[in-house]
Amino acid sequence: MKLRKVDNPPNPYDSAHRELLEPPPEARLEVFEERVKSILSPNDSPDLPFNWSVNPYRGCQHGCAYCYARPYHEYLGYGAGTDFESKIVVKVNAAEVLRRQLSRKSWRRETINFCGITDCYQPLEASYRVTRRCLEVCADLSNPVAIVTKGFLVVRDADLLLQIARRTRGRGQAKVFVSIPFADAETSKLIEPQAPLPARRFEAIRQLKQAGVSVGVFVAPIIPGLTDRDIPTILERAAKAGAESAHYTTLRLNGSVEAVFLKRIAELMPKRAGRIENRLRDVRGGKVGETRFGERMRGRGVYWESIRDLFHVTRERLGLSRADCREMYGVPGADPRPKPDAMVQLGFDFT
Repeated sequence: MKLRKVDNPPNPYDSAHRELLEPPPEARLEVFEERVKSILSPNDSPDLPFNWSVNPYRGCQHGCAYCYARPYHEYLGYGAGTDFESKIVVKVNAAEVLRRQLSRKSWRRETINFCGITDCYQPLEASYRVTRRCLEVCADLSNPVAIVTKGFLVVRDADLLLQIARRTRGRGQAKVFVSIPFADAETSKLIEPQAPLPARRFEAIRQLKQAGVSVGVFVAPIIPGLTDRDIPTILERAAKAGAESAHYTTLRLNGSVEAVFLKRIAELMPKRAGRIENRLRDVRGGKVGETRFGERMRGRGVYWESIRDLFHVTRERLGLSRADCREMYGVPGADPRPKPDAMVQLGFDFT
């Protein structure tokens, strides 16, 4: 892997899409450009309902304290803390490589998930447009996609998402899931310092729905003792904005993420930190984190069951649908992964 440091990286806040971005971060940004040999990442985890993902970036400027992708930065020789938020790798040739991989005769046009690791609509996308170019490839080759993002910039690509949906009808679609774990701006700003505020994300749902794009809300992660009481408000606002479906997963603190998250809440909300940690232990059988497949993205116990029931009851009351794993990620003529008997183990709530 060869990374080229960019001496004068493009400034997304001076781009034509600066009005779609949050204010620039305080940390000094370092950008590295990478030319990759492959961009399709296979998934063999039983916890995730997709076979393939595309990740145009490594690291994420949103800086979410709970992000499970932080340890991946350690493979590059960087830290999982502020390095993850300020040293961003851009896969500049991602679209060209994707076109080559999707043009193979062996490719079955399965749904591709954007992204499995970091947010494909973080601020640098306004300048580099790597995600948009990848979506252009998917539109050209009629390949279905699913996107999970916090970025308001996704509204820029509504035209491409509609193209993909039209060209893949009957064989897949183009779906967007906007991740909104917090109802109030103040708490969101503490834990997700550079991500768009909740109001902006609800507005993204509204604009995508108005444009005709299939859009849902992803309440993720639910942080026991902090955000579980926000569930009804988030779902109500999402439904009012036009969300068609709603899904959730619980917080998982893998590897060095545990230290980053616990340090952040101890510093920024010391009066609530103890309660949050205790509630995490309540739903994790006494542990803070869980690494086992089938367990790491869901909770257990009475407290977690109350959270789950609150979500299900509210979703049903508002008429929000549940996603069909086969519809989203299945391939005609093939058995989708995961198998139906593993549905309850999914990180998304497809049960």
